[in-house]
Amino acid sequence: MDKRQLSAFISVFEERNITRAAEQLSLTQPALSATVKALEEELGTQLFVRKPRGVEVTEDARALYPHACRMIQDMATLTARFRKRHDKMPLTIGIEQDIASLCLTSLLQQIGEKMPDTLVTLDPGCTGDIRLGCESLRCEDELFMPLYDEPYVLAYPSAHPIGELAELNLELLYGYPWVMYPAHDSHQRFLPFYGPSAGAPSANAGSFTLALDLVEGGFGLAIAPQSLVESRCDLAYRALPGYPLVRRLGICYAIQATENPAVRRLLDWLNQA
Repeated sequence: MDKRQLSAFISVFEERNITRAAEQLSLTQPALSATVKALEEELGTQLFVRKPRGVEVTEDARALYPHACRMIQDMATLTARFRKRHDKMPLTIGIEQDIASLCLTSLLQQIGEKMPDTLVTLDPGCTGDIRLGCESLRCEDELFMPLYDEPYVLAYPSAHPIGELAELNLELLYGYPWVMYPAHDSHQRFLPFYGPSAGAPSANAGSFTLALDLVEGGFGLAIAPQSLVESRCDLAYRALPGYPLVRRLGICYAIQATENPAVRRLLDWLNQA
C-alpha cells in the first residue's frame, strides 16, 4: 500500500466515477483501474462495485476512507517537515576558544528571532562561514564586525582574602601568585599587573578557560574575561586597578563569506542594529 494507491482510492471514493477520478489525477482510466485493483488485492477485499454509470462503494471502502485520508495527510506533514528543514539557509558558525556561553546565546537568540529560516550549525575553532571570536585573533584576510566589549577582571576563589580588601592597587597584587598566559596574545597587556612575579608564574595556561581551572585548583590569581569568570560558581572577581582592559568580541569573516545569503542577511541586520 503506497501513496499512489491511496490517492487513487480516495479520488474514486469521492467522485464515485472512474472517468472523473482519472481526469483529476491525470491518469488514463485503465491505469487508475489497475491501481485500485492492486490495492484491493493487497487488502484482500473489494472496495468498489463497478456500475454502468460510476461505481458503488463497499462497507470496507467506507471503513478505509478516513484512514486513507489520515495517512495521506501524515505523509504530507512528514514531507513538509523535512523539506522545510532542507529549504532553510545554512549558516555554519565557528566558535573560538574562550567564548562564554552567555555571549554565544545572545547571538543565537538574535539569529533565531530575526532569521528563523536559517539552519545554524556550530563548530569549534577557526572554521565555518563566519566565526564568533576576539578581534585581536582575527586572521589577516578577515573582516570584523564588533558585537561586545568585555572587561578583563581579576579572578580568584570565592573564599580568597583578596575579596575582602577595600581597595586594590598594583603593589598589593605583586604579592600574590599568578596563573599566566605566556603564549597568549594578551600576555603583554597583563605584565604590569604581575610586577616582579612576571618571570615566576605559579602556573601557566594556554587559554582563559584552563587558567580558571587552575584558579579553582588554588594555584593563584588570574586575569580573565568577566563572562568566563561569571560562569564559575566557585570563583569571584573584581575590577582591575587602573585603566580598564577590555577585549572586543564579534564576527570574523572573509569577504567571500558574504556570497552565502544567510551571512549577508546576518551582517546586514547586525549593521542596522
